[in-house]
Amino acid sequence: MKTGSIIQVLANRRIAIMLPLGFASGLPLALTSGTLQAWLTVAGLDLKTIGIFTLVGLPYTLKFLWAPLMDRLVPPWLGRPRGWMLVTQMSVALGLAAMAMTGPGQRPEILGVLALVVAFLSASLDIVFDAYRTDVLLRPERGFGAAVWVNGYRCALLIASAGALLLADYIGWQNTYLLLAALMAVGVVTILVSPEPSEPGAAPASLAEAIGGPLKEFFTRPGVIGILALIILYKLGDAVAASLQTAFLIGGMGFSVSEVGYVKGLGIGATLIGALAGGVAMAKLGMVRSLLLFGLLQAVSNLGFMWLAWMGKSYMALMTSILVENVTGGMGTVAFVALIMSLCDHRYTATQFALLSSLEALGRVFSGRPSAELVEMVGWAQFFFWSFLVALPGIWLVWVLRTQLHREVGRDALGVAGSADL
Repeated sequence: MKTGSIIQVLANRRIAIMLPLGFASGLPLALTSGTLQAWLTVAGLDLKTIGIFTLVGLPYTLKFLWAPLMDRLVPPWLGRPRGWMLVTQMSVALGLAAMAMTGPGQRPEILGVLALVVAFLSASLDIVFDAYRTDVLLRPERGFGAAVWVNGYRCALLIASAGALLLADYIGWQNTYLLLAALMAVGVVTILVSPEPSEPGAAPASLAEAIGGPLKEFFTRPGVIGILALIILYKLGDAVAASLQTAFLIGGMGFSVSEVGYVKGLGIGATLIGALAGGVAMAKLGMVRSLLLFGLLQAVSNLGFMWLAWMGKSYMALMTSILVENVTGGMGTVAFVALIMSLCDHRYTATQFALLSSLEALGRVFSGRPSAELVEMVGWAQFFFWSFLVALPGIWLVWVLRTQLHREVGRDALGVAGSADL
C-alpha cells in the first residue's frame, strides 16, 4: 500500500477514531498487569505474591457473562454503544485514581481489590469497544482498521509501561498513576465525536434473548470446538512469556526501572511498524497465511528473552528482544483481532466478541502463578524456551483448520482476496 493510500485511509473518520479508542482500551490493562508488577517489585513483594496479582485480570476472561446485559440495556445518553463507552471509561479513570491514592503500603490486598475493580470496568469497556469497532467499520476496512486499533492499543500499553516506569523514577508511583488516569480523557473526547454505526443493531427484546441468541448461533456452527481451541491457544505462548516479563527484566536481570522504561519506550515505533505492516500484509496474504506467518514470528520472538537470559545484563540484547517482541506482537494481534471480528454475527456482536476475547485472555490471566513456579524450577532461560513451545500448538491449529477458517471468514468478511487463503 502506497503512502498516499495509507494517508487517504487514515482520513476516513471510521478508521481514524480507532487510534484513540484503541489507546483508551489498552491503558488500564497495563496499569493492572505489567506496570503493577513493577510497582510491587520495587515495593519488595516476593515473586509468588506478584504471580497471584496476575489474577486481577480474571474479569477479562469472564466478561462474556455480563456482555448480554450491556447488549440489552441502553443508557439514556448517546445511544447504546457510545453511552456504555462513556460510562465505563469515566469509571475506569476514577478506579485508577483510587489505586494511585492507595498504593501497596502495609495492606497490598486492598490495592489488589481496587485493581480487580479496575479490571472489571476495563473488561466492560472492552465489551462495548469491541462491539462498536466491529459494527462501525465496513467489511473492506476491517484489516486496516484493526491495525490502527492495535497501534493505539499497543501505544497505550507501552506508555503505561515504559512511560510509567520512567515517570515513577521522577514523580513517584502515585503521581504516575494519577497522570495516566487523566489520559483516559482522550477516549472520552473521542466517544463524543464518534459516529454511530451505519446499520446499528437493535437491542434484544429480552435478557433471555440477549443471552441465548448469540450462544445458540455460535455453538451450532460446524467445527466450533476447533475454533474455540484456536482462540485459546493462538496467543498463549505470547501470554506466558509476557506474564512475568517486567519482573524478569527488573528482578531477574537487574536492569533499573528507568533502563527498562527507556528501552520499552523505543518499542513504540516498532509496534506501529509491526501493526501497520501486519494490516497491509493481510490484504495480500489473506487471513490464514497471515495467522500462520505472524503466529510463527510471534513465537520466535520469545526466544529473544531466552537469549537475553543467557547473555546476562546486556543492553544490546535487551533492546533487540524488546523491539522484536513489539514488532511481531503487533502483527500477531492485528491478525487475531481481525479473525475475531470476522467470526461475530452482527446481531450479537458484543456477546460473541466478549466470549471469544475472554477465551483468549485465559492464558494472560492464569499463566502468572504457574509461570512463577516454572521459573523457580528451571530458571529464566528455559522458561522462555517453554513459552516458545507453548505457542506452537496454536500455529498448528491454524494449519489444521485452514479450510474451515476460510469458510468462516469468507471472501466478503474482511474484504481481502479469499483465494489467497488456500
